[in-house]
Amino acid sequence: MDETMTETVQTAPFAPFEWMLSARYLRARRKEGFISVIAGFSFLGIMLGVATLIIVMAVMNGFRKELLDKILGLNGHILVQPLESPLTDWKDVADRLSQIKGIRLAAPVVDGQALASSPWNASGVLVRGIRSDDLNNLTSIAKNIKQGSLEGFDDGQGVAIGRRLADQLSLHAGDSITLVAPKGAVTPMGTTPRIKPYKIVAVFEIGMSEYDLGFVFMPLAEAQAYFNRSNDVTSIEVFTTNPDQIVAFRQAVTEAAGRPVFLVDWRQRNSTFFNALQVERNVMFLILTMIVLVAALNIVSGLIMLVKDKGSDIAILRTMGASQGSIMRIFLITGASIGVVGTLVGFVVGLVICLNIESIRQFLSWLTSTELFSPELYFLSKLPAEIDVGETTAVVIMALTLSFLATLYPSWRAARLDPVEALRYE
Repeated sequence: MDETMTETVQTAPFAPFEWMLSARYLRARRKEGFISVIAGFSFLGIMLGVATLIIVMAVMNGFRKELLDKILGLNGHILVQPLESPLTDWKDVADRLSQIKGIRLAAPVVDGQALASSPWNASGVLVRGIRSDDLNNLTSIAKNIKQGSLEGFDDGQGVAIGRRLADQLSLHAGDSITLVAPKGAVTPMGTTPRIKPYKIVAVFEIGMSEYDLGFVFMPLAEAQAYFNRSNDVTSIEVFTTNPDQIVAFRQAVTEAAGRPVFLVDWRQRNSTFFNALQVERNVMFLILTMIVLVAALNIVSGLIMLVKDKGSDIAILRTMGASQGSIMRIFLITGASIGVVGTLVGFVVGLVICLNIESIRQFLSWLTSTELFSPELYFLSKLPAEIDVGETTAVVIMALTLSFLATLYPSWRAARLDPVEALRYE
């Protein structure tokens, strides 16, 4: 009977008594208080590390996605500029580009720098001349009109401005804004600035401070006259259905243009900005992974101290028939429990914070009476968070793996403990 029980203890993996002992070791008694404190810090470290990683990765993903949506919602995925001669045949070129499969809009534009002013303030702006139909097809503008309307945009001499520009100049829809261009009429005394007032027909808010403050949309024909363009345009903004496959469209756009053109895609125009975001994201991941690693090392130190304290218990278990594998599994369960529970709690905390990140930001801003996410500095008016399933899964797996690896050495030491040596001085 005894031999049968001994054999059962040696061969049954993760037997009930192994779970029972592991649970008892996690509930340390008073004399083992320091060990339980180390286990608690290990749990908190893993929980905070996992939660912080999930939150930071989600915010950086959301930041990149929001910026990409704002930038590509207003600027073309491919910018077609003329070579050798002005783009006077822009109507025919735009029609040919619109017929390419996968291109949803080819918008001729006239761009020019100007000074926008009111009786109260002034600000430098980019004036963009565009046709009314093309402007209505830019959903980032057409679906975010806060004041006024874009109806009859081509018929008059009205302009559409951003919300932040309107606030800075203390203007509203229906008011007049004065635009000053450096190159106006040519006189015997030289070129004089062109100064002209325009009625504000619409106020839009994209949500990106740089655009809401710096863009003024004007009817294309009026912009050609204002910037002395003789029936030509600055460029053609091409919008595709899939910006990530932009390379596949370049050859088709070049051939359909039917004239010498120079192409610049959105990745070239914003390469420095998005490369910097990617580098920052990778560095933040490595730095925050160190938090989880430090917590895993705390598991190692806590288990080693626990093994030393429980030396006599281990020896008694061995003399009663427990195998080395059983002893090793007891301490594996003890250490892994800290890592698994800490990871799961950190995962839940991270998801909850990500789903309520903007409300939390507003509460902290109210509590501290400070602006925690300045639109002028971060470009966006709201703090975004985009949870990526693959990245979140990778964070959880990484934390669980580190927690498991941290238990191997202390568990191996416990299994290798010689019962005779452990009981010699008891």
